[in-house]
Amino acid sequence: MVALFMDTALPLPLLKEVSSYADFSLTVRPFLGQLAALSANIVAACSTDAPLVSLAQVYLTTNPLVSAFALSLAFSVFFLLLSEATRNHSQVDRAWSMLPPIYVAHYALWARGNGIPAPKVDNALVVAGVWGARLTFNFWRKGGYSSGGEDYRWEIIRGWWNAPTMFVFNVFFIALAQNVLLFLITTPVYLLLLVSRENPTMELPDIIFSRVLMGLILVETFADQQQWNFQQAKKQYNATAKVPLKYSREDLDRGFVVSGLWAWSRHPNFAAEQAIWLVFYQWACYATQTFFNWTVAGALGYLMLFQASTRFTEQLSAQKYPEYAEYQRLVGKFIPTFLGRGSEGKEEKRE
Repeated sequence: MVALFMDTALPLPLLKEVSSYADFSLTVRPFLGQLAALSANIVAACSTDAPLVSLAQVYLTTNPLVSAFALSLAFSVFFLLLSEATRNHSQVDRAWSMLPPIYVAHYALWARGNGIPAPKVDNALVVAGVWGARLTFNFWRKGGYSSGGEDYRWEIIRGWWNAPTMFVFNVFFIALAQNVLLFLITTPVYLLLLVSRENPTMELPDIIFSRVLMGLILVETFADQQQWNFQQAKKQYNATAKVPLKYSREDLDRGFVVSGLWAWSRHPNFAAEQAIWLVFYQWACYATQTFFNWTVAGALGYLMLFQASTRFTEQLSAQKYPEYAEYQRLVGKFIPTFLGRGSEGKEEKRE
């Protein structure tokens, strides 16, 4: 039986064992009541003579996980209203790369505001910030839906259902589930914050976790850049009929990239993306000296979302490109297989 002591100064648990910080019943459940009172506290703070000071006090005396979850619900309502007003269901997609860094920055800000040294959280913020900046750059250089249209996948899905069904899907999945998921994948940082009160130093394993995360971001960057280079070369080839350097006519006529990291995995960028949040979860497991904890919900949800999204994307690619089915047979979806490697594997099979 682990004893729970409520800190009179901070809305955080004080536990005798480090592993207990991974216990949902001890580190989350006691603070859930603050969620119901939060909106009333914010309204009351705004009506005082010094609303900014009062709001800061509400912020610092609310458990950071509770306030992060409340923020995700607020984002859900905002994106629901925005998507219905614009008839564009890609609003969450636009903010995808910004929301996790916001949640991690919140944990770092809350820790600093309460005088808690938390270098683990600060390192997590650097990683999340680099991840978000990279995705944001990649999104906007592709156009960022500058035309005002939806992502093509949402357009297809909207064509399947009538308006009321699409509205329900928008409420519970596009707006709510996706925003809550982006909150959940950052919950391991909450455990890093809790443990920082016991051990605020960055030990060698913490450094390794943060460097592995940066390495995965680098892999994702290389994969996206290779995809971008190929698509730009294909665009030039289709416009001028001239084959750009480093590519062959066969590659460009095929229509999809099969070289570089894409020779080993059909979605190396997605593989690295999922691995990033799995490593965040593993970092929290190490920090709390547990093999399993409740923050796995975010990582598992992310894996499930990418599995479904990738399956849908591949169905569209197989319809569009005649050789895509062969590429699927020869190259692993996320984890590399060694039956063959993209176009090289097909050439070996022909021989």
